[in-house]
Amino acid sequence: MMRYSERLTARIESAGTRLCVGLDPRPEIIDGDIGEFLDRVVGETAEHAAAFKPNIAYFEALGLRGLQILEELLEKMPKEVPVILDCKRSDIGETQRYYARAYFEHWNVDAVTLNPFLGFDTIEPFLQYEGKGAYLLAVTSNPGSADFQMQRTADGRYLFELVQDMATKAQGLPGDVGLVVGLTNASNEVRGRIADLPLLMPGLGAQGGDLQELAKDQRQAPVVVNVSRGVLYDGNSFAESARRFKDQINSVMLSD
Repeated sequence: MMRYSERLTARIESAGTRLCVGLDPRPEIIDGDIGEFLDRVVGETAEHAAAFKPNIAYFEALGLRGLQILEELLEKMPKEVPVILDCKRSDIGETQRYYARAYFEHWNVDAVTLNPFLGFDTIEPFLQYEGKGAYLLAVTSNPGSADFQMQRTADGRYLFELVQDMATKAQGLPGDVGLVVGLTNASNEVRGRIADLPLLMPGLGAQGGDLQELAKDQRQAPVVVNVSRGVLYDGNSFAESARRFKDQINSVMLSD
């Protein structure tokens, strides 16, 4: 079985895109049935997507019907496009084991986002699954990332570098470890300290993230840039918006 990072790399290369399409259903904006809306988004953007990223919070906010919508959506996802479930779970190891079972066995997503601040034993249950991946929150795209993630430890390292150390500790396990690094906070100083790991980079579009600095990076591990609101709610067709962001990302991060 291919590792998650290998499958994502293959998708990036075959489709010529690093765009991750975020699926954040907002009922106050969507006109009509939410499930049908999401089906249209996926159908119209799949050719431009390196990955899809449903954010579970938006589905949970709809109650049990929202979880049903998510489950139905996942069953219909195109098999060639990896799915990253944005759930940011963080709990003790035994509870995480059940979250991992839910997402990887029941819903069969390809990767998840995790909050790593309870320690390595809380991410380890997700790394027991061959062909799956976990993105750890390292430098997030919100202003509050400065409160903890950008603080320095006694030896001069940033806290996010301790998170990064978990990837080294995970070597030899079946699952892959990547990092969430928000474009809005991905300065040269930050990126210079980020190892060559799979990266999920939110913050382009509505959050105002800048891609230009990424042109300086030479990374072998797969990097995808997430856009949610800019694809779903900018008033253009979903396909047109996705193509525009794909081209914008490719103009800076050219694939081989």
